[in-house]
Amino acid sequence: MKKSGLLNGPINARLATLGHGHLVMITDCGMPLPESAAVVDLALVKGTPTFAEVLRAVMADIEIEGSVIASEASGTVVEDVVRGEGLSPGFVSHQELKSLLEEARLIIRTGEATSYANAALRCGVTF
Repeated sequence: MKKSGLLNGPINARLATLGHGHLVMITDCGMPLPESAAVVDLALVKGTPTFAEVLRAVMADIEIEGSVIASEASGTVVEDVVRGEGLSPGFVSHQELKSLLEEARLIIRTGEATSYANAALRCGVTF
């Protein structure tokens, strides 16, 4: 049994296969997701788990070299959460962010119900 960190088996399995440059998306419960094996749906009820909780847990397990959020989230609590985790996000339109879903190696759907609570995380390397 794992002693710490993420306990979700499908998320752990996918995180273990990520390499430099791969994309992880953390989305709110309203994001239109592709039919893809890359999707892990954690949404339980509206608001659970939160975007911030999932972002924090994922960031504890992987190296991030860059992040992107929707320009519509600029100046909102979403940007505050992302910056609060030590990221300096780039900005693209919400439509452009949605187009990144097809490229993602892992998409985690949260129960977050805050508008534009989505982030694309680009994996870095630890060496």
